[in-house]
Amino acid sequence: MKRIMLIVAYDGTNYSGWQVQPCADTIEGRLNRALTELLRENITVIGASRTDAGVHSMGNVAVFDTESPIPAERIALAVNARLPGDIIVQKSLEVGGDFHPRKCDCVKTYEYRIFTGRMENPQLARYTWHRYGTLDIEAMRRAGQFLTGEHDFTSFCAVASDAESKVRTIYSVEVERDRDLVLIRVRGNGFLYNMVRIIAGTLLFVGIGRIKPEDIPHILEGRDRRLAGTTAPAKGLTQLGIIYINETGKGAEFCQGT
Repeated sequence: MKRIMLIVAYDGTNYSGWQVQPCADTIEGRLNRALTELLRENITVIGASRTDAGVHSMGNVAVFDTESPIPAERIALAVNARLPGDIIVQKSLEVGGDFHPRKCDCVKTYEYRIFTGRMENPQLARYTWHRYGTLDIEAMRRAGQFLTGEHDFTSFCAVASDAESKVRTIYSVEVERDRDLVLIRVRGNGFLYNMVRIIAGTLLFVGIGRIKPEDIPHILEGRDRRLAGTTAPAKGLTQLGIIYINETGKGAEFCQGT
């Protein structure tokens, strides 16, 4: 028996998220069916991030166990022939049998994209939130700095979340403008249900002046979802990748999805 890691990129538009659900088309479900067909074993993958319906990824991580003699590095190409064009395994490799993608120290990076042009751009519409108008980028950056560090992110978590602890660590929040495109990039050790989308919606409220940057500490301390901004639409969110931290404290590059 060997454990195989997959680096998986996908356009989440047509799927009900990552995790298998009854009577729903999901990324995990597609991978399970394709791998089971390819390897002629009952395969169930374990994903690092259970992205929501409509969320995209450039490098989610999944693992599964197999007794197949097919070399690990060849599985990516073989399984892609059985997957739709909006789900692509970028890389496959063998990892240690004790590696679990949700139980190892890592840095996850997400990017939220807001398009501020007057008319929606059809080439960007599947991957951005269209919000016409000028955003105060400097104010958004100041607000983002208050989110870095270890905090209880109850105010930035969907009420439906069943996470036992709402404490997470954010390493950085970057806000950049590229003409009509505003990019919000968030790095952390893990995220709660809808957390990045709520951060994006809150920073947009800062950008239009509905929330002040200095309000962010009070929103965190309040631990009340009603204090933060709106939940930004799923389509604007892309998981850029995951870096796992090894025993020496360095990132394991082979696990990076970006």
